[in-house]
Amino acid sequence: MIRIGILGDIGSGKSYVANSFGYPVFNADSEVGKLYKKNKKIFIKLNKSLPKHITQFPIKKQEVTKTVLANKNNLRKIIKIIHPEIRKKMNIFLKKNKKRKLIILDIPLLLENKINKKKDILIFIQANRSEISKRLKKRPNFNSKIINRFRKIQLSLDYKRKKSNFIIKNNFTNKTIKNQVRYILKQIH
Repeated sequence: MIRIGILGDIGSGKSYVANSFGYPVFNADSEVGKLYKKNKKIFIKLNKSLPKHITQFPIKKQEVTKTVLANKNNLRKIIKIIHPEIRKKMNIFLKKNKKRKLIILDIPLLLENKINKKKDILIFIQANRSEISKRLKKRPNFNSKIINRFRKIQLSLDYKRKKSNFIIKNNFTNKTIKNQVRYILKQIH
């Protein structure tokens, strides 16, 4: 099985590119959202660790946002609880798709949490910073302070770019992405 890891800045279009490959995608952000909505054990652990902040189940995104903004250590506490569960979900995904020729890992902290393997093919999504900013501002729960907190815990974009086997320049047009994805698939098959 070929594993492709998608890297890039917040809002660079990682999930869009991941889905453009046409192979099974493990989307960590989506899995985190499901944990907040459906996993009572996660709520209990978060409530125990952050009793002043995480108070209701299902956990609302606004509650998590307020928690992260209240104290810079809160994000680390949340990650410490959420990450092992996401890793379990990823392992289930990998087992379920073990006969597939190729799978995509859309995991924002792929390198930071050492989830990648040596043989993984890493693809960096490069996008114009002002375009990213414009797109992020359109998101329903946009909060620049939250985005900056997340950026602080991530490795530098330069480091991720250097670690990558391929770079996709995302100008946010469908055709450009499809062409670059096709080119990469030809190179790795």
